[in-house]
Amino acid sequence: MRVIFVTIFVVIVDQISKLWVKGFSIPFLNFNHKGMELGQSHDVIGSFFRITFVENPGMAFGFDVNSGVKLWVSLFTLAASIGLAVYLYSVRKKELSLRLSLSFILAGAIGNLIDRLFYGVFFDYSPLCYGRVVDFLDFDFWHFTILGRTYDRWPVFNVADMAVSIGVIILLLFYNKRSNSIKAVGNSVAEDKNTETGIVDPSDEKNSSTES
Repeated sequence: MRVIFVTIFVVIVDQISKLWVKGFSIPFLNFNHKGMELGQSHDVIGSFFRITFVENPGMAFGFDVNSGVKLWVSLFTLAASIGLAVYLYSVRKKELSLRLSLSFILAGAIGNLIDRLFYGVFFDYSPLCYGRVVDFLDFDFWHFTILGRTYDRWPVFNVADMAVSIGVIILLLFYNKRSNSIKAVGNSVAEDKNTETGIVDPSDEKNSSTES
C-alpha cells in the first residue's frame, strides 16, 4: 500500500495550490494570505499558460447544477472515493501500474471532494456539501464545442483534475499492455497444443511443400 503515499502527496499539493490561489487566513496565528481575486489571471507562458482563478459551481467544464443535484454530486463523490479506497486496498498485491493509476484517481476525487464538502463552510459562503471547486490552471490548447457550449480555451482545471487524467491514462495503458500479454500467452498455448496433437497449420504445410 505504499502507493497511498502518492494519493496523500497529490491531495496535499492540490489543496496547497488551491489555498494559495484562493487565499486563506489563520486567525489564532494572525496569518492572512490574500490570494487572487475571482476571475483574476496572471500570464505564466504568455497567453498559452495562465494562472486564472475561477470557481467551478457544479460539474466538469463549469456546467452549473441546481442545489439538489449538487448535493447528490457531493455524496456520490464521497461514496465513490470510499469505494475506490477499499478497492485499492483489495488490489494491494496486484501490478504497480494498476495500483498507481487508482491512487492518482483517488487523489483527484478526494482533492475536489474536499472543496465540495468543506470550502463553503470554511470560507463562509454555503453549508456543508455545497462548496465550489477551485480551478486555476488555464491553457490555450484548441477550440472545441461540447453540449452546445463553445470554448476558446481549454476549461480551467486544477491539480486534482490532472491527477484523475493521469490515473485514467495509466489505467488504459495498463489494460492495453495486459490485453496484449494475454493474447500472446493464448497464442503460445494454442501453438503448443497444436504441436502436441499433431495439428499442422495449413500455411506452414504449404510453405514446407514449396521449399521442398
